[in-house]
Amino acid sequence: MNYLEFEKPLAEIEGKAEELRALARKNEGMDVAKEASALDKKASDLLKDLYKNLDPWRKCQVARHPDRPHCKDYIDALFTEYTTLAGDRNFADDHAVMGGLARFNDQPVMVIGQEKGSDTKTRIERNFGMARPEGYRKAIRLMDVAHRFQLPVITLVDTPGAYPGKGAEERGQSEAIARSTQKCLEIGVPLISVIIGEGGSGGAVAFATANRVAMLEHSIYSVITPEGCASILWKDAERMREAANALRLTAQDLHKLGVIDRIIDEPFGGAQRKRGEAIESVGKAIGEMLKELSGKKPADLVKDRRDKFLAMGAKGLAA
Repeated sequence: MNYLEFEKPLAEIEGKAEELRALARKNEGMDVAKEASALDKKASDLLKDLYKNLDPWRKCQVARHPDRPHCKDYIDALFTEYTTLAGDRNFADDHAVMGGLARFNDQPVMVIGQEKGSDTKTRIERNFGMARPEGYRKAIRLMDVAHRFQLPVITLVDTPGAYPGKGAEERGQSEAIARSTQKCLEIGVPLISVIIGEGGSGGAVAFATANRVAMLEHSIYSVITPEGCASILWKDAERMREAANALRLTAQDLHKLGVIDRIIDEPFGGAQRKRGEAIESVGKAIGEMLKELSGKKPADLVKDRRDKFLAMGAKGLAA
């Protein structure tokens, strides 16, 4: 288990409990069950206290936790007959974006998502989930295929933002993001988006301009990272806590503001502690959202999507 900075007291208690059990395994006559159980209860109570009222900056830390389930984990667990569709038919295949044909509860769908990677090798290969223009153009191609064959589109968003490198800019990064956002608004099939970790800037919007947008309880969705915001406003990235509070990037704030449609509960301690339970909750939410949109005509789906985004700002802070 990787512990976050604010979880250090929890790490100490759980570490002591594990030390006791390790001693008992080495000495068969030692009975530590009572002491270990007491430490477990203390750790459980502390975990609930820590996660009961997380501030926005701590939610950012949880959303970025390396042990959270990533796009590939959700696809492997929730979808069957997944067939990868690679490349943008123009420049290259961007490994930060994965997608293809699959079945969800035996229903044919197109699933597209951003994958950060789970270890050093795969994180470098996936560019830490930061897509280049070819990644967004691949997503456009897959959405076109879904539209042609009338397949619902499910997107899984987890990115700190689009890749800002020189090559990406030379190949038209902003244009690719805009085209992907435009394609989301145009397709005449149900489009469902779930923010499973970070939803960063236009890189996330290009996948999440959907009929239904859901967020995991401790995920974040923002126009800029707190560090980036603090660097621009105050020339000091260390003021990221202040920026996180001001950005209204939590699922709870965004639901109040009408930016997202639902919040998906996470296990106590975040999705990284009970990955299977978190994945199951996401699957249940996707099924419910698909049911809400089933039977709608293509023109109604497009209108519903456009009206939803045009109405943003009408509630919450601007009300």
